[in-house]
Amino acid sequence: MPTMNMLQAINNALDIAMAEDEKVLCFGEDVGGFGGVFRATSHLQEKYGRARCFNTPLVEQGIVGFANGLAAQGSVPVAEIQFADYIFPAFDQIVNETAKFRYRSGDLFNVGGLTIRAPYGGGISGGHYHSQSPEAYFAHTPGLKVVVPRNPYEAKGLLLAAIRDPDPVLFFEPKRLYRASTGEVPEEDYQLPIGEAEVTKEGSDVTLVGWGAQMEVIERAVELAEKEGISCEVIDLRSILPWDEDSVAESVLKTGRLVVTHEAPRTGGFAGEIAAAIQDRCFLYLESPIMRVTGLDTPFPLTLEKEYLPDHLKIFEAIRASVNY
Repeated sequence: MPTMNMLQAINNALDIAMAEDEKVLCFGEDVGGFGGVFRATSHLQEKYGRARCFNTPLVEQGIVGFANGLAAQGSVPVAEIQFADYIFPAFDQIVNETAKFRYRSGDLFNVGGLTIRAPYGGGISGGHYHSQSPEAYFAHTPGLKVVVPRNPYEAKGLLLAAIRDPDPVLFFEPKRLYRASTGEVPEEDYQLPIGEAEVTKEGSDVTLVGWGAQMEVIERAVELAEKEGISCEVIDLRSILPWDEDSVAESVLKTGRLVVTHEAPRTGGFAGEIAAAIQDRCFLYLESPIMRVTGLDTPFPLTLEKEYLPDHLKIFEAIRASVNY
């Protein structure tokens, strides 16, 4: 089984999808001969031609509007937003058009074949316009799916599932892990289920929930906790719309404690939704308050990025506070 980084796994998934179905198209800013700013679409134009992998103008609203039109006519567009921070000019198209196409027509037409890829999150010294985590904005919108992989194996399997899913999918890729995360990835075609969390580690004292790049941070926090004899159960949501409430609730009923972490700011972050749902289902079993370890309620700072990000030490302190409550 070959070893790939996350970019290679994403590129491999796109290659497989385009080879299988000529209706699959890749487009966005600089994705053609240049291969995208991170090279995720490298060599796809030379392999499949300019009609199927091509550059667009620097107009995010136009990229998604164009993708909606293609998907409504039966194509399978995979649109790239160069950085997730740039997705906001396309917010109206995604929330008012993409998400509602099927509903407003009574399923006479839909854009279910649409996938929107976007690198998200901090950790690359990108400043406030190249580091944001906007997933919670879209999790508030019925009609979309929101998927976030944590490693190359997950990225390939989830991206192939997203491209073939009958609903439009936003696929947020943790850019900090593009080249930092490596692992064995099967060369063949495979899919991973959207909407099913994965328990990556079983434990008995506290449940930790995250997604994307935070999963690697959680692992380091768990190593510190286990040196103090704290048994941690770790869950990667993998998708936050839909999110696997049952798996998280089942874990919390066992451990009695929950710590949720994400890079996005605390207020309005998706950890709040998880906390509300789990206290509703597990209130009488909770041994301590549900804790959130998140980014700060400020614009993403360039020079104070390390202070802003929820690192393993902050998560470890939350674990210890939860267990010792």
